[in-house]
This record gives sequence, C-alpha cells and structure tokens, in this order.
Amino acid sequence: MDIFKQKIKTLFQGSFVRNVSMLVGGTAFAQLITIILLPVLTRLYSPEDFGVLAVYLSFVSLISVVSCLRLEIAIPIPKEDKDALVLFVLSLGSVVVITLLTVVGTILFSKQIYLATEGKLEGYVWLIPLSVFFSGIYAALQYWATRHKAFSLVAKTRLSQAVGGSSTQIGLGYAGLGPLGLLIGQLVSIGAGIIGLSRYFIKNSSSLLRDVKFSELKSVFKQYDRFPKYSTWEAFANSGAMQIPVILIAYYAVSAEAGFLMLAMRLLSAPMSLIGGAVGQVYLAEASEKNYEGQLRQFTHNTVRALAKIGTPTIIFAGMAAPFLIPIIFGKEWQRAGILIAWMSPWFLMQFITSPVSMALHITNNPKIAMLLQFFGLLLRVGGVVISGLYYRSYIVEVYAITGFIFYSIYLFVVLSVLSYLPKK
Repeated sequence: MDIFKQKIKTLFQGSFVRNVSMLVGGTAFAQLITIILLPVLTRLYSPEDFGVLAVYLSFVSLISVVSCLRLEIAIPIPKEDKDALVLFVLSLGSVVVITLLTVVGTILFSKQIYLATEGKLEGYVWLIPLSVFFSGIYAALQYWATRHKAFSLVAKTRLSQAVGGSSTQIGLGYAGLGPLGLLIGQLVSIGAGIIGLSRYFIKNSSSLLRDVKFSELKSVFKQYDRFPKYSTWEAFANSGAMQIPVILIAYYAVSAEAGFLMLAMRLLSAPMSLIGGAVGQVYLAEASEKNYEGQLRQFTHNTVRALAKIGTPTIIFAGMAAPFLIPIIFGKEWQRAGILIAWMSPWFLMQFITSPVSMALHITNNPKIAMLLQFFGLLLRVGGVVISGLYYRSYIVEVYAITGFIFYSIYLFVVLSVLSYLPKK
C-alpha cells in the first residue's frame, strides 16, 4: 500500500493524488479481506461451485452494465448540478425498466438459459433480476458521489461490500448450501454498498428532486442521448467480450474450467480494483475539467505512464509466482488456476493500463469509435473462444487470454491516437 501511494505521489500532483489515495485505501482493505478469505472459500466450495458463480455473474454483468443505459457515467460531466440530478433520475428509471424486462426474459427464456449453461443455473435464475437491480442502483449512486468527490464514502462502501459478501458466503458455505451460498453472498455484497451511498444522497441532495420537471427529463436526455445510443452498445460489447466467453468456456470445457477461471480472474482483478479502479473514477471526475482547459492529452499520458510503472512489476510477478503458490494457498485441486493466471497476466496488465483512460473517447465526444472498438473486441474474443471450443478445446482459456491482450493493446493505441489530434495548451 505505502509503495503504491508513494509511486502515485511521484507521478501526479494535487487533488488527484489525494482522491486516488482515498479510493485506494478503502479498496485495499476490501481486497485484503476478500483475498484473505478466499482460501477459506475454496475449501468450503468446490471448483464446480465457483463455475456456477462464474456463469451466474456473466449473465448478471451482461445485463447490469446497461441497466442505467449508461446515463450514470454522464453524471459527473455536466457543469450544473441540476442537469446531473436529472441524469441521476433518468438512470434510476432505466434500472427499474431493465429489471422488469429481465424478470420477463428469465421467465420466457428459462429453457434456453438451461440449455446454454448445461443446467448450471437451474434453481438460481430468480436471483439474476435482483442482482441487476442492486447493481444498477449502486452504479447510479456511486457516480453521483463521484461527481461530488465523496471518494472516502465510496471507499467505505467497498469495505462494507467485502465484509458483507464474504461473511455471507462463508456462513452459507459452512451450512452446506453449495453454489447458492456463493450467489447469495454476491447479492449481499452489491446491496451492502447501496446503504451508505443512499444515506449520502438523501441527506445532501434528495430535496432537489422536487424541482425536477418532466420537460427537463426530456431535454437532458436529448442532450446526452449519445450515451444510450452509443455507450450502451459499447458497454454491452465490452461486457460481452468478457462474459460470453466465460459462458462458452463453461459449455465447451471439461471438468471445472470455468471455476478455475473464476478464481484466476478474481485474484488478478485485485490490483486492478486497488489502483486501476480508483484511478479510473478520479480520472473521470477530473478529465472533463482537463478537457475544458486543453490539458486532457498530457493528463492522460501521465495517467498511462503511472499505471504502467505501478502495474507491470505487480502483475508480472503474480503471473510468475501463481503456478507455485496457488496450490499451497488454495489447495492442490486449484493448481490449474495458477497456470491460468500465468497466461492471463499480459491481458490483465494491458487492461489495467487501458481501462481507466478509456473514457477519454467519451470526454472528447468520440462515442462511435469507442463503440466500434468494443464490437471488434466482442468479435475477436468470442470468435477466438468458439473456434478454440470447436477445434482446440484443451486451450480454450489460453486463447481467451491471448485475445484479451490483443484487444486492450489495440484499444490503448486508438485512445492515444485520438488524443494526439487535440490542440495543446
């Protein structure tokens, strides 16, 4: 932690460091709790149980990422709080509508879901709409707090999510509830983050809701309709490129490959959530201002260099050490997860560097480019997994990892290329 903070301080100045440090601190404790308790979970739940969780989260992520129609990410952008509040209300309304559609969809297509997952979600499909609803509400509240730079509060919610989710999973694991314990724990984790953010909004901003008019809803929606039009599809393609292959891997692969993949992704995402997620939120909060000042290009380059210097030694070391340490820490039956981490390290390093600055395309009003990039990634990654599943099934996860590295490398190149055309100040 201290090393991370020191490196950030040498590469950034002012409020950016303070805000990142707040989020890093809260996220660090949350990740520490999660990682410490993972060896307990891997002994309470089997790789097959984690495979069910992986497939479940894939469905939830595919839907919840568009539950606000991406209007939530626009909340920090307007200069006026009134417009941001309207975007917040529109986000909540979208969550309700998408959740209801999810309920209908899970009922109408329950047979297709059963076939696509080979029965892995049988008896658990009813949890999907609840997770979508909680995820959407949390996203809207989090971006409202981000707009007001309440980063310490966001950090606290991550801590409550880690404690609530992990403790529930352990308790239900000891009760012998199998994969249901993992799924309910995940639901509790999302819900635990909503409580503190809701209190903050009610205390500081709920009185403003009385002034929101229907005509303003229409006007602001029209002003920011590029987010539903482009960013929704971009987000769905981005999520699909990550989650659809997981579903396909669970379908094609033998044994509990999806469970091993789940553990590997959870461990590798820890440094990304610790630093990359924090930097991404603060980057979004400050990038609009930097763009107005003509400093977005340099600001983004500084962010990329900082992330590369912080992430490279951490993730590369994880990839080299994982095949030896995973069986010792999590049990011999999880050895395959260590091998997957080694393969996935280059992909996660590029994602760690690229994801925080990817919003630059929206800040510079280039949503079409972002959308096309994500659909390219969807085709590349899903196509690679399908071909591997049909002809090279034993290397299906390795192909998934390689296509991830290729996609994020191309994405970063495009972002920096677009910013190179911005005028300097």
